[in-house]
Amino acid sequence: MRRTYINALAIVLLGALAAASLWIGAHYRKDIGEARARVATGSRVVATSCGEIEYAESGDGPAMLMIHGAGGGFDQGMALAGSFAPKGYRVIAMSRFGYLRTPVPERASVALQADAHACLLDTFGIGKVAVIGVSAGAPSALEFALRHQDRCTALILVVPGWFPSSGGAPRRLGPVGEAIFEWALRSDFAFWLLGRFFPSAAARGVLGTRPDVVAAGSDAEQARVASILRDILPVSRRADGLLLEAKLTVEHLSKPLSSIAVPTLTISAEDDLYGTWQNAQFIAHGVAHGRFIGYPIGGHMLVGRAEEARAAVAQFLRQSGDDQGRTNVTSGHR
Repeated sequence: MRRTYINALAIVLLGALAAASLWIGAHYRKDIGEARARVATGSRVVATSCGEIEYAESGDGPAMLMIHGAGGGFDQGMALAGSFAPKGYRVIAMSRFGYLRTPVPERASVALQADAHACLLDTFGIGKVAVIGVSAGAPSALEFALRHQDRCTALILVVPGWFPSSGGAPRRLGPVGEAIFEWALRSDFAFWLLGRFFPSAAARGVLGTRPDVVAAGSDAEQARVASILRDILPVSRRADGLLLEAKLTVEHLSKPLSSIAVPTLTISAEDDLYGTWQNAQFIAHGVAHGRFIGYPIGGHMLVGRAEEARAAVAQFLRQSGDDQGRTNVTSGHR
């Protein structure tokens, strides 16, 4: 009798496990299929004097170069800055080194990435451009403003991930931790499982935002954060770029910040788990004409502040276009 009960229980458990496996497999295949299809369209790869670069563009008017953050690509760039196209800007979003269809060159560096930005603009015959660098896109945005200052009309850095400025370098993992991290980055299934079944851990560990901050946001904000996490898939096609960030985000610039004379706006939230609050202030005070906008709550995703930050960027671009010499360091929204 006891053996019969145990056998029946084992059959039930195996059946449940099989059903769960089928459900997980079906949903994973659906989600990863949609992710791969999404990044397979909407961009082009162009041969430049700096190598092949993937990009997307939208709109007409003054050029805006959108430099994406970690886990991004042209798709993240367009998702973040595409709304400026209907407002009269030509938005150009590239995939940085190692992301999607942009290869990693030998001896990749922040300076080389900044020059690649210029090479992409050369391909289009664009002389001057406003630059937006988000998170890990900040180092090459800063370097572009240093190396190609005559081509940069304004510099906007949102939650800037350039860590030598404040001594707040990302935590280093041990050899075992780094091996596991690299494996996870190259496994679409592992990343999908994390986002699907452990969204709070993903919000904290991947998106640098406390779960309670996300939960307190509006339905629209929660959906925006979920879409950012979801759209990192396929992470395997971004792994080379993500692994490169450990080097590029702690690399020193070629010149002091004070050499940057273009109007510069930095934005961050004090509770950003990636520690960009001090970075943003350091940069704003270090450049010649900087302004800092800080929010007490919002995390790395600026939850509840995204529209406000977007409006501040639009206003800053208008002001810098009208008067590029009188932008002072200020702090707002504390």
